[in-house]
Amino acid sequence: MNSKELIAKRALVWQLISFALFFGLWELAGRWPISLAFPPFSKTSLALLRMAADGSLAKAYLSTLQPLIIGIVLCSIAGIGFGIAMGLSRAVEWFSLPVFIILQAAPMAAIIPLITYIYGIGLTAKVLAVVVLAAPVIVMNSYKGIRNTNPSLIQMCRSFLGTRRQEVMKIILPHAAALIFAGLRLGLAMGFIGIVIAELLITPTGIGDLITYHSSVADYPEMFAAIASIIVLAALTIHALERLEQKLFPPEIRGS
Repeated sequence: MNSKELIAKRALVWQLISFALFFGLWELAGRWPISLAFPPFSKTSLALLRMAADGSLAKAYLSTLQPLIIGIVLCSIAGIGFGIAMGLSRAVEWFSLPVFIILQAAPMAAIIPLITYIYGIGLTAKVLAVVVLAAPVIVMNSYKGIRNTNPSLIQMCRSFLGTRRQEVMKIILPHAAALIFAGLRLGLAMGFIGIVIAELLITPTGIGDLITYHSSVADYPEMFAAIASIIVLAALTIHALERLEQKLFPPEIRGS
């Protein structure tokens, strides 16, 4: 067994220990007679299995994932393109950078009512909620990836009489690819936040509807099960993208 495999196994063991500790503390906290609104881990797990078996969880995710996927696809295409344009053009940067800085700083709870007022409570409003949260992260990471290209590499390309197209395609974009991909991963995380907030505040559909309904009838194990399911789905998806990112862009490439 080489050192990398040993380190990976040790990391896995510590991760399993941390999960066991977390779920154990959750179980103890849920059984402590302080609040009935916080169920133990065992009851939450059983509720999650019941919701999966009766189809309510799958039905909710069919509604939740549609605007999430549409929003992330739109952000990925337009956001990366806009970020690259900002990084390559000073004019586009001066015009657009303040807008995305404001969007990153703006509280989502203040923007959601405005989206609802303009676009109603349908699919469009939920897609926009995802876009508003995810787009600034994707755009800014793409922009920073372009801007942080090693100047010496660009100067070397110019010294060999490389064209602007060659400079962009052979030097700038490959160098920025790791940061752009990281922006996609972070944008997806923000997209999950956006869709849950949208379903809680805009329209009672999807996983947000399950959370709201079970909370209103004081069915707390089911409520926590719905919350836990979206957290687990987001964590697994982002972890998969992170592993893919590490495989495509190992540390030696990132540091180049």
